[in-house]
Amino acid sequence: MDFNIKTMADYAAEGKSPEVLFWVGCAGSFDDRAKKITKAFCKILNKIGVEFAVLGQEESCTGDPAKRAGNEFIFQMMAMTNIEILNAYEVKKIVTACPHCFNTLKNEYPGLGGKYEVIHHTQFLRQLMEEGRLKIEGGSFKGKKITFHDPCYLGRANNEYEAPRVLLEKLDAELVEMKRCKTNGLCCGAGGAQMFKEPEKGNKDINIERTEEALSFEPKVIATGCPFCNTMLTDGVKHFNKNTEVEVKDIVELLAEAEDL
Repeated sequence: MDFNIKTMADYAAEGKSPEVLFWVGCAGSFDDRAKKITKAFCKILNKIGVEFAVLGQEESCTGDPAKRAGNEFIFQMMAMTNIEILNAYEVKKIVTACPHCFNTLKNEYPGLGGKYEVIHHTQFLRQLMEEGRLKIEGGSFKGKKITFHDPCYLGRANNEYEAPRVLLEKLDAELVEMKRCKTNGLCCGAGGAQMFKEPEKGNKDINIERTEEALSFEPKVIATGCPFCNTMLTDGVKHFNKNTEVEVKDIVELLAEAEDL
């Protein structure tokens, strides 16, 4: 990255506070593929002059996988640690590129004393666009066929279907909807901590079923808004040996590409 990203500690030392805290999440911090999503989002925020910060070394897992796997004790320990840090910095607004972090911070943390305005990165980018701060030129995607996979924790769990589509429509691409989309969407197979274990025996893995549906429309890009979905669908595309023809990309990566960042 050719620019510095400040931490909340940096802002606190200056006696200032940022417009928003970017919660990077475990995937966005450690998974090589998801790091590209993190970088793309930071590049866009930096380009349009949004004052944002990260927690850096002070950020730890939200506890979502532990909770979904049934370990409420570990979840609450992790959540309380994060809430103490967030409250110490008097954080008001959090944006994240991971729907799992988004859902946990937004819906599980308030009951433990962590009350913040939490938004998904697609919602934040839509806000910035509507305020006139973010301008999207979609020339490089004109006429390209893109299908969008709804992440469960963004769509069905939190009822956000429009923000990702509003952004995609600005790319001048041909947006095709899968039969199972929005409220009728199909999981990529990684939810509920399934990301971290092998699937149970059956006839077909869920990510293969979902990718098959996406590929039936012959898209150039399968877009998503979740690092877990990205991994599962990428594996699905590889399974069908289509990885040279079809890309799996986060919406923010498409926006950064359109802006040539």
